[in-house]
This record gives sequence, C-alpha cells and structure tokens, in this order.
Amino acid sequence: MMDVEQPARPYVIVVGNEKGGTGKSTTAVNLAVALLRIGFDVGSIDLDGRQRTLSRYLANRRAFAMETGRSLPSPEHRFIERSALGSVAEAQADEAARLEDAFAALNGCQFVIIDTPGSDSHLSRLGHAAADTLVTPINDSLVDIDVLAEIDRAQRTVTGPSVYTRMVWEQNNRRVVEDRAPIDWIVLRNRLTHIDSRNKRDIGTLLEKLAHRIGFRITPGLGERMVYRELFLSGVTVFDLPAGGSEAVGSSAAARGEIESLLQAIGVREPVPV
Repeated sequence: MMDVEQPARPYVIVVGNEKGGTGKSTTAVNLAVALLRIGFDVGSIDLDGRQRTLSRYLANRRAFAMETGRSLPSPEHRFIERSALGSVAEAQADEAARLEDAFAALNGCQFVIIDTPGSDSHLSRLGHAAADTLVTPINDSLVDIDVLAEIDRAQRTVTGPSVYTRMVWEQNNRRVVEDRAPIDWIVLRNRLTHIDSRNKRDIGTLLEKLAHRIGFRITPGLGERMVYRELFLSGVTVFDLPAGGSEAVGSSAAARGEIESLLQAIGVREPVPV
C-alpha cells in the first residue's frame, strides 16, 4: 500500500480511457467520496473541457447539500479547459502551467483524482503522465477492448497495441526518465453480467493475454446498476446512501462493494464507514 499518512505530494489516481461512455466520471466521483469518507484529504481535477461531467456532478452535489442541509463531503476541485492560445507550443505550455498550478493548490491533499476526456489531447497526456495509478474502465465488449489493442475479429487474437496503449507507454517512459515510479495500470471490466457466455469468456481470455503483453492489472469494475445513473442530478454517490433494508438500498450496498474492491486494488485497505 502507498504511504498516505505523511505524503511528500498527493498520490494521483487518473481515470482514463479514450472512449466515452465507460464510466470514467462515475468511477472518479465515487473514488473521491469514498476516500473522503475514510478520512483522507482529497482533491480532484477535471481535464474534460467538453463534457465537464465530474465538474457538473460536484456542482450538483454542492447545490443539493445547500438545499437539503445535508453534510456531503466534497473534494477540493479544479477544472482546466484546453488553452485558447494560437500556437501549439504556446497552448501546450499554457496547459502544462495551469495543471501545475492546480497541483500546487492541491498539494496539501493526500489523494488527487483526475478525470480525463474520452479523446486524445495534450491535457489528457499530461494527466496520464502524472498518474501513480491509472484506472481504465472498459465495458465488457470486444468493441471496448479495441481501446487497449488492435484485435483480429475473426481469430479473436491480438495483433498489436492500440493508439491509447502506446500513449500510456509514452507517458510511463516519461516518468521513468524523470526518475519517478512507473504507472500502476488497472483495467476495470465494467458492466459485467452475472450470466456466463462465450463472449464473456473470450473477453476474459483476451484481457489476460493483454495484461501480460501490455502491462496492466485486471479487476472487476462497476456493474450495470441504475443506482449509478440516478444519482448524478443530486450529486450524491453510493457512499451517501443508507445501508441495509430495501432492494434499492441493497443495490447501493453492492455498488459500494464494487468501489471498495477498486480501492483495495489501488492499495487502500481501510473500509469506508457506513
């Protein structure tokens, strides 16, 4: 487990994937609130200038807390837009400086959670380079595995790394050159069904091969649960809901377990208080 008692700098968890609709922002906000509930100081950074899902989720959370008088802990949040400067060099320098400013403002935190856009950008690359742990959610389908590797559809075999994987390798090499620890890469199999199928087994086999070849770890992720979708407008997470009781509450308890399993995979062993 990482040392988070007296950190020299925040431990950075980046939620990244160059494909939309995989649950990046949902994963990010639930991780942040879980860590806050445990008692850690948490910051968050939204690098998705187009969708701003994490920023809007946290804005909804603050508004709901004010309206209801509920105590809802929130991370200290920063949002960084893509630079509007004219030249590529100027824009990239501007973005790098603004990300450094965000990290400086959050330096007192023990964890910083970064949500990245579902596309390639300079800001996304900077965010990935900062990752101590990279969490990549993918839906459990062959289409989504294409984010990680080029696949021969007929033979269901791997033919090479994807553009995204090569980008992660590049940012990892950058860290090594700067004498920083390599990225701990975790791939989440989101929306796993409880029903066994050939497709599910084939995806599992492919991911196991990719894990060794590309260099990531695999863990079960978020299930296909309505509770994740229904909480956005209030900004509430599964860690703000009561435990025990109704079927809906039972679903939220299962969702809590999914996020807690991810925390354990990252290295945080403390249970989230109920």
